[in-house]
Amino acid sequence: MLKIVNSLRLIINYKTFLITGLSVLSSYLCFHYGLTAKFPDMLVGVAIVFPVVFSIGSAYTRRETALQRFSDFKGHAIAIYYASRDWSSTKENDLAVKARNMIHELLVTLKVMLKVKDHKQWDEHEKKMYDLFSKLSSLTMEFRNHGVQSGEISRVSQYVSKMIIAFDNMRIVHRYRTPVTLRAYSKVFIYTFPIIYGPYFASTFHDYSAQLEYVMPILYSFILVSLDNIQDQLEDPFDEVGEDDIVIDAEETAKLLS
Repeated sequence: MLKIVNSLRLIINYKTFLITGLSVLSSYLCFHYGLTAKFPDMLVGVAIVFPVVFSIGSAYTRRETALQRFSDFKGHAIAIYYASRDWSSTKENDLAVKARNMIHELLVTLKVMLKVKDHKQWDEHEKKMYDLFSKLSSLTMEFRNHGVQSGEISRVSQYVSKMIIAFDNMRIVHRYRTPVTLRAYSKVFIYTFPIIYGPYFASTFHDYSAQLEYVMPILYSFILVSLDNIQDQLEDPFDEVGEDDIVIDAEETAKLLS
């Protein structure tokens, strides 16, 4: 029950009540002054619902892509740790400890970086990520000193390469969002439509029983603004605000490897 309430709090917020209030006020004023009109219902689907649903689908696809790339990143990182722990002929070395510490630092830096909004801080964290990749690549060269064959070293280097590719994919998902113009278009119509449609809602007042005249403007406002809030929650899969966001479990991964 608590989870449902938390989910509803994310899609029903102050914007929902603000637009609903303005929609009800617009409908009341139009009815009071006799301003009525029969607007086509299909305009809602063509002008608003279709673009919003497309944006939600696009944002969800980006989230699924980011989730797959994070799995690749984490999986290859763990594979490097196991290689550092098990492949060397001499077990008296600190390869596994170094690999675990680097993986933990990579995950922590990645988590912080993908939640940063400031471009200057983003650039600093991105540079740190590539410095860590460089150290991880250098660590694979130490395998040779502990009896690891060239073929296995080449395989570990490929793991590092795949981690870099997965990181770059996540970086692109974070930086390049749903088209800005489409989102702006959707928001303009979502926030103005319930108010502009005041004459239409006023024209339907006689079709409902007393005290139910404002059901339509309230429903339209709640539905449209909630759809926009859902799209906003899915837009950034790394900010850890919405329940569908990706959680980068750096500390949990470090404990599993210890």
